[in-house]
Amino acid sequence: MNRVWYFIKKHPIKTATLTLLLVAYYFCLPSPLFRAPYSTVIESRKGELLGARIADDGQWRFPESDSIPEKFKQCILHFEDEYFYYHPGINPISTARALWQNIRSGRVVSGGSTITQQVIRLSRKGRERSYLEKLIEAILATRLELRYSKENILNLYASHAPFGGNVVGLEVAAWRYFGVQPHQLSWAESATLAVLPNAPALIYPGKNQQELLQKRNRLLRKLSDQGVLDTTAYQLAIAEPLPQRPFPLPQYAPHLLQYGGNQLPGRKIRTTIDPSLQQRVNDIVNQHYNTLKQNDIYNAAVLVLDVKTRKVLAYTGNTPTDKAHQKDVDIIHAPRSTGSIMKPLLYAAALDAGELLPRSLIADIPTQISGYTPENFDPKYDGAVAANQALIRSLNIPFVRMLQEYGLERFRDKLDGFKLKDINKAADYYGLTLILGGAESNLWDLCKTYAALAGTVNHFSETSSEYYSGEFTEPIWAEGQKTDFGKLGSEKTIFDAGSIYLTLQAMQNLNRPGNNQAWRYFESSKNISWKTGTSFGNRDAWAIGVTSDYVVGVWAGNADGEGRPGLTGATSAAPLMFDVFDALPRSLPFEVPYDELTEVEVCRNSGYLATPICPSVKNWVPQSGTHTAPCPYHHLVHLDHNRQFRVNSSCENIADIVTEPWFSLPPVMAFYYRKNHADYKSLPPFRADCLTENQRSMDFIYPPEGKNIILPKDFDGNTNPLVIKIAHSKPGTPVFWYLDEQFIGTTQTFHEMSVLPETGKHLITAIDSDGLEIKRWIDVKR
Repeated sequence: MNRVWYFIKKHPIKTATLTLLLVAYYFCLPSPLFRAPYSTVIESRKGELLGARIADDGQWRFPESDSIPEKFKQCILHFEDEYFYYHPGINPISTARALWQNIRSGRVVSGGSTITQQVIRLSRKGRERSYLEKLIEAILATRLELRYSKENILNLYASHAPFGGNVVGLEVAAWRYFGVQPHQLSWAESATLAVLPNAPALIYPGKNQQELLQKRNRLLRKLSDQGVLDTTAYQLAIAEPLPQRPFPLPQYAPHLLQYGGNQLPGRKIRTTIDPSLQQRVNDIVNQHYNTLKQNDIYNAAVLVLDVKTRKVLAYTGNTPTDKAHQKDVDIIHAPRSTGSIMKPLLYAAALDAGELLPRSLIADIPTQISGYTPENFDPKYDGAVAANQALIRSLNIPFVRMLQEYGLERFRDKLDGFKLKDINKAADYYGLTLILGGAESNLWDLCKTYAALAGTVNHFSETSSEYYSGEFTEPIWAEGQKTDFGKLGSEKTIFDAGSIYLTLQAMQNLNRPGNNQAWRYFESSKNISWKTGTSFGNRDAWAIGVTSDYVVGVWAGNADGEGRPGLTGATSAAPLMFDVFDALPRSLPFEVPYDELTEVEVCRNSGYLATPICPSVKNWVPQSGTHTAPCPYHHLVHLDHNRQFRVNSSCENIADIVTEPWFSLPPVMAFYYRKNHADYKSLPPFRADCLTENQRSMDFIYPPEGKNIILPKDFDGNTNPLVIKIAHSKPGTPVFWYLDEQFIGTTQTFHEMSVLPETGKHLITAIDSDGLEIKRWIDVKR
């Protein structure tokens, strides 16, 4: 130590110079060493290549690998640098020999560079070749040896070496020239790639094949002579042909590559994709595309999620169509009209709020609300339909009425909890069309929502009746991402598990398309809760199915928004969805969340809570369902002893009056209901000698209130009349009709009246023989 201080004091300039040189040497190596842009690469969860996107500089250059295969390592060491593990970055003997050969030849015939020096040269690309540059490379090579291990240096070389054309790096070269992963390369293939960085122009198909073959075989002979290859392996290797054409890189999930590349550009991403399922889904989409395009339907997308982990298992963003039909559009994240796909959310919301029971009757009659007139897909009316049947059959009118009763603003606020990013406007913007496709969402968010509904039921059973605060979390598509379900607690996230369970149970009963209609009769069938949706104008077809393990979401249509006849969720999207489910393992049924359900007596006819005068059955309902209204459609009716007429004390002795409960719907509901229910019995009329108070016993069937009426013309150019209809609860009661206070006729058995009003507003009045009066304004257009 004393000698060191003595030298420093005696030679300060030399000491400072040496110190500066050491500092410069320490910091001379750039970090990072390579700044070239990389391709975006996605792999399956098993490490299989799913797709890649070319780097920004037009090169196929995969991100640096953390290892290289043993075969390629042996080939590159024996071809480029046999003393790689013994030198400090430069090999003085090789350098001296190369210098002597170059001097004797009068030109550069040998480089003498080690693999470490070649890594430096690759990192300093574009530099003019000179002896000064060689000196700089030698210095940087020794510094590189101090920073990185020998294995790291080999990996850097394999990742950045040129392999001809715009192919850079071993991994891309293995795919482009042999169509395999690097660890699948044979000895001949590894030797071919090992000699290429030394002369990358040799790879061009049809050119220099003999020279490339000789270089490869010389290397294979060397490996054989040094005992790396036995005689048999050597003979097999030299018999292999050279590559004749480049292979296309795999593109099993091009739209996930697009999505991931926008978030993590220039990275190699290990995704959550199941490779075999992804290829199977691609094949299924291709098969259905060949059918759909016959109806000029060119686009479709499929997303498969794991309910329990929220991992994306398959991601097919579009069909294999052409650019004219926008094959590059990722439909999974494209906002599209939802059609009826959100009806289960409203159904669950009404159950959760205790404002509906699964079998409660909802009116299905001609309806007009603030100028909005919803129509069912099938232009018929049931009069009254059970809520679960309205969901199963996807009836529009009952759900519009359900939304009005639940509250538009209230439901819109609920949707915020699902984090549907495309539903971002106020309730008034959407109006009641919100439940029929008046809003837009995307396949990603909708699948996420259905996965969260299923997850709520799963977790409730698994956690002894608790809820996760972050149940409606984002799906994950890259390994390393974590699913955060939040904290456990007794408070429901959005809906309670009982309401969701009953919703999913109802969704299992939808009639399946095609050959799946008899699924209940086969033990191998899967219990799938599913829903379809079709947007206005047949522009979007949806189908989303869920089990305790999986969510499969499908969209079909045209990316440019063109509607097509026959494009519906049931016919275009659902068959594709069920084919994907056939490729998935069978799931166990959802466990019943008994702690959120209670068994109650409900009216057999109306589905409401039973009253003492209702015939009742037991049903499971949400806990909140115990507070719903009792049945409003059962009344005690006083009849004569023959049960033919209603009577009261004004016309019958009290002792002779027979009192019994009667299921009776309001007039318009009853008018349509009885057409589909032959056992429905209308209330008997009052006996003629009875005094009765006027009661509302009739109502308009057509036209709706305030509706603009357009009178069509027949083939002869004559204007067709308007047919007015009413329903009356007392059969045979005469009804007197007036148009603008002018008497126009009487009806008694069938209450229909034909009128031919002039253009403009008119008042229709109907008065029955008991003096009950109803009025309706219409606006006639021609």
